[in-house]
Amino acid sequence: MAILGIGGSISASKKTIIAGLDVGSAKISVCVGQYQEGTVDIISLASSPSAGLRKGAVVDIEETTSRISQVLDEAEQMCGCTVSSAVIGVSGSYIDATPSRGVIAISRADGEITDGDVERVLQAARVIPNIQNKEILHVIPRSYTVDGVNGIYDPVGMTGIRLEADVVVVSAVSTAVKNLTRCVFQAGIDVQEIVYAPLALAKTILSDKQKELGVAIIDFGAQTTDVTIFEEGEILHTFSLPLGSNNITNDIAIGLRTSIEIAEKIKIQHGVARADQYHDKDIVELSSFSDHDNGQVSLKYVSEIIEARLNEILMMIRDELRKINRDGTLPAGVVITGGGSQTKGILDLVKDVLRLPAQLGQPIQPLSGMVDKLNDPIYATSVGLMNWNVSSNSGRRSLGPKGISDAVDKAKGFFKQFLP
Repeated sequence: MAILGIGGSISASKKTIIAGLDVGSAKISVCVGQYQEGTVDIISLASSPSAGLRKGAVVDIEETTSRISQVLDEAEQMCGCTVSSAVIGVSGSYIDATPSRGVIAISRADGEITDGDVERVLQAARVIPNIQNKEILHVIPRSYTVDGVNGIYDPVGMTGIRLEADVVVVSAVSTAVKNLTRCVFQAGIDVQEIVYAPLALAKTILSDKQKELGVAIIDFGAQTTDVTIFEEGEILHTFSLPLGSNNITNDIAIGLRTSIEIAEKIKIQHGVARADQYHDKDIVELSSFSDHDNGQVSLKYVSEIIEARLNEILMMIRDELRKINRDGTLPAGVVITGGGSQTKGILDLVKDVLRLPAQLGQPIQPLSGMVDKLNDPIYATSVGLMNWNVSSNSGRRSLGPKGISDAVDKAKGFFKQFLP
């Protein structure tokens, strides 16, 4: 799949501005880079609390457009350049990853398999029954079969009669994609490509060895927890749970009979994932958070609330892993990211519940420029989306998202009618 830079193909001989925009339920972040001669310098990183989104989908176009514009303005002021287009990340409950298989007859008379045959079999694999009202984002091959011989990594140059491809088709609800496209376009940015965000995130925090052995990314977001499993170098399964760190804040507010704002402050400043890290005598005064609240709060009680909700989320993840026969059997374990990953003690809880090795997601690629912010999970996905400009998401052949590109082009033409 050819990856284009902003304003055209990336040139090794001149500087090109590239950008990744991550529009999430809790925050919107953008990473702007400067590409030249095979290297990327990060020249701007900006983020802002999001508005007008729920569980990853746009519910208020005006609010979302305003926040995107705000983040882009901040990024442009920081780098002193104009961002004209960007790769956009999407995730949430409106995304599906569906296994599919394509089968074709090899075209050449001598039976040699060509790039054209691979393209045709991937096109055949994207035809899935009962996928109405969906836009296909990616068709990712897992393996090929030639005349009954399976497990082939690259069939080009081989000889046969029948070519099959086992793939994962990543699709999104059309209306959700179009609404997000409209917000980005009205904010003054062209949508260069729409990418399933965990694929871009994996480029930032996963090594090739981890993806080959078997690993899961757990992205603890504000309103959802997104989980993506990789194996043999490619995506195996993905799902989104309708629970996130906001649910923990809500639980604390109810348990303490206090406001959401105070509950959030208590969670961030004192919350831990394991209640046994506090004693009964560990307390905090509510008056230290608000002039209107009095009384004492048991930090052990707060952490019991946090641990209970995290346990629920992790057990739901374990149930999903069991469905695909990966419960406790991912050699590279899990890598956690997102705002919820900053909860103290969460790694130990994840290890115990999922019975897998666990680590915090950290950038693995050498990057230059504004690297001081890269350990902040707020920017992990937007950095991956920016890098999506530079190289394809896999060394294997994959079908480019023509369907989504067509949808974006049509949406841009439609929305231009309403702009001054």
